[in-house]
Amino acid sequence: MKNLTKPPSKLNPAMLLVVVVVLAACSHLPRTAPEDVPTDSGTKITAIPDTTPRITGIGGIFFHSHNPKATSEWYRTHLGLTTDPYGAVFEFRNGRDPQQVNYLRWSPSDTSSGAFRPSSGGFMINYRVQNLEGLVRQLRSNGITPLDDIETYDYGKFVHLMDPFGNKIELWEPLDSVLTKLGGETNQ
Repeated sequence: MKNLTKPPSKLNPAMLLVVVVVLAACSHLPRTAPEDVPTDSGTKITAIPDTTPRITGIGGIFFHSHNPKATSEWYRTHLGLTTDPYGAVFEFRNGRDPQQVNYLRWSPSDTSSGAFRPSSGGFMINYRVQNLEGLVRQLRSNGITPLDDIETYDYGKFVHLMDPFGNKIELWEPLDSVLTKLGGETNQ
């Protein structure tokens, strides 16, 4: 069994570069039309909803483990992580809308699963995005071809791609309200 007390190796610092490049590429895109939003006092202000195709946060951290069950158990026992059969769920508030609950999945994956292929890396990061269709169109126009077609589930839309450094990444346009309705224990 792998020594689980050894600190994890550092993630590829090139991932930060990918995030910066994607965010910079999205910064010039137009926003949608304004809408009236009521305030606590009953007056309305005009807000411009942001539908720019871009990353909005981290949706999940998936990594290889020689024994995913033992890995989850170690984190539960020694660090107080609330786990489930797939790893753990972290609950947090959306920075732009604190009334909105968002989620992040932490998940050890068996090294033989092939979940990260065609990457040879030991991790995959899931990025929360808005306007996944627009982002995929933008990526394609910049010569980046996703590994698969957008798939839609009750809890959101997904697509995968490889960054130029050989890392598989997952883009997720979440429907957090569905996850909230499902319930279950989370880490807050």
